[in-house]
Amino acid sequence: MASNRLHSNPVTALAITLALRGYLAVRTVGWFVTRPQTRGVRAIALTPEGRVTLVRHSYIQGWHLPGGGHERGETAEQAALRELREEVGMVSHGAVRVLGTLQHRPNFRRDTVTIALVEQVEFAFRPSLEIVEAGAFDLDALPDGVTAGTVRRLAEWREGRAVAKDW
Repeated sequence: MASNRLHSNPVTALAITLALRGYLAVRTVGWFVTRPQTRGVRAIALTPEGRVTLVRHSYIQGWHLPGGGHERGETAEQAALRELREEVGMVSHGAVRVLGTLQHRPNFRRDTVTIALVEQVEFAFRPSLEIVEAGAFDLDALPDGVTAGTVRRLAEWREGRAVAKDW
């Protein structure tokens, strides 16, 4: 409920967006200096109807596959499920399998990203400071603004190709 109030006021929503973008800019400077190596996950989350779940962040543009950090002690499958619970409010799911791992080099980081397929995902989305919108889309009618990396990952999966080596 509180996050809905935050996003219903345009001034507050703009302030939050600008603060998160500023934080990302400061972190980017730190990443330039330290060149951290991180592990992350992205989920191709399919609803029971076969639609793909995508998210829009408050601090970067475009529609993305849900995902995030892969914490120490977690399997990639566990990380993908945790991120789906956090980002879209996943309440149930079916089979989970890893499709592959790739390298991603955004903002001077050295990321290793695992792509997981999660089937039969049902969710009850609530906006947050990080994720402002989530939706389930027909694979042949994706929304405007889907990122190029997201389109590539979906094409690889749909065409049965291995995950590319780089994002």
